[in-house]
Amino acid sequence: MAISRLILLGAPGVGKGTQARMLALSLGVPHISTGDILRKAQASGKGLGHAVAESLSSGSLVPDDMMIVLVKERLAAADCAGGVILDGYPRTLPQAEALEKANIKVDAVLHLTLSDAELVIRLAGRQTCPTCGRVFHGDLLPSRDGVRCDVCLTQLKSRQDDGEEAVLNRLRVYQENTEPLVAHYRAKGLLHVIDGRGRPEVVFASILASLGIGAGKTSAVMA
Repeated sequence: MAISRLILLGAPGVGKGTQARMLALSLGVPHISTGDILRKAQASGKGLGHAVAESLSSGSLVPDDMMIVLVKERLAAADCAGGVILDGYPRTLPQAEALEKANIKVDAVLHLTLSDAELVIRLAGRQTCPTCGRVFHGDLLPSRDGVRCDVCLTQLKSRQDDGEEAVLNRLRVYQENTEPLVAHYRAKGLLHVIDGRGRPEVVFASILASLGIGAGKTSAVMA
């Protein structure tokens, strides 16, 4: 069976975005992150855009029912017909159940894992491009000049909530809201657990091996 519809699960800082982009290039399907969807909705000011802007400005999570509508709209686009990499969605059981009720099927769910201690280290030095969303790390995965994004040259920013105490709180929230999805997808026989340690290309090779995709794909993406 061809693998073309994937969900990536994992705590903040585990590397979902990096792996999603590599998988999208390898499989020739779009990488869709909730961050991208929300930024687009917010910028449009149309439909749910105003409500999204209010939620984000207040620091609240966008409600499940609103998020579900936005994701379903994005998945209905023509470029998703051949497959998709979902990064950061679903985050809760109701969101997962909504996908299933909408008859949106997935081929596999990748659960990237790291210890809390390693996640704190990663997040503490994390730098994000506000334009394209790419993530760098001052020590582990620096941009070429350490200041700007390698792709769009926008100045990188550090999140205010990447301090140790804030990170640990975010991890607790993740475990409460998203970890139940692991059991949900394991019961469906879709779950692949991936060790998130190591360089991105090492983790990517582990993902391809778990999915039964040949090493030639790795070479093409890493070239």
